[in-house]
Amino acid sequence: MVELRKRREAPSDAPQPPQKKSSSFTTAKTEAVSTKAALTSTNGADKAEKLAVGNSIDLEGFGGDIETQDGETTNLKTLVDESKNGVVLFTYPKASTPGCTTQACLFRDEFTPLTATGYSIFGLSSDSPKSNTTFKTKQNLPYTLLCDPNATLITAIGMRKAPKGIVRGVFVMSKASKVEAVEPGGPAATVEVVRGLVKGAGGSSGENVGKVVEAEEVQKDDGGDKEESQEAPKEDTEGIQAEVAAEVADTAEKLDAQDLTDV
Repeated sequence: MVELRKRREAPSDAPQPPQKKSSSFTTAKTEAVSTKAALTSTNGADKAEKLAVGNSIDLEGFGGDIETQDGETTNLKTLVDESKNGVVLFTYPKASTPGCTTQACLFRDEFTPLTATGYSIFGLSSDSPKSNTTFKTKQNLPYTLLCDPNATLITAIGMRKAPKGIVRGVFVMSKASKVEAVEPGGPAATVEVVRGLVKGAGGSSGENVGKVVEAEEVQKDDGGDKEESQEAPKEDTEGIQAEVAAEVADTAEKLDAQDLTDV
């Protein structure tokens, strides 16, 4: 007779297969993505969408806080709220460099006509308050310079150059928080953008500045005889203006070409 042996049962404390450990790289990557998403929802500085003319923007927290050259904290919403008809921000790579000086002085020289319709003009860069104060004082600039060392506002308006540079350009926002212009360009081109908006709104665009006025008739005191003074010849103001604009643009292009150290 064959004896059947009872099958042994597996011990209850048999080792379990090891579980896969989570990768520290994966965890770090997930945290980085979450952080970036949080920044995007906070100030709009990392938004991927490109701004375009006609866009309406919620300015609450847009671009984060910046400083004036005097160290006063402000933001784009405050600047727009305090303006009469909107804000012009012209961006420049580095204070006191040739191309940036040309750009700042062009806005200085046309400050009155460019603000005729209520725009408030500001220069915007990542320079420190000290650097911008020196720049403003030396060039006698009539407008405020804004300091954005972390480039949060510069990035939000699409003027950040990878990996850490700044694009020269101009950004214009209306009082109703609508984008009226957002364009990169040289010193003269950025001024021309604003001039066009002012002219379109019915303001003076600076075209009549320096126009020659005809001399009036004068009378001699020797018995009432009249003598017309020689009339100052009328200059072809349009031709002169076009020639000057061309020279300025040419000079600006040369300065931009030399300004390779701007960051």
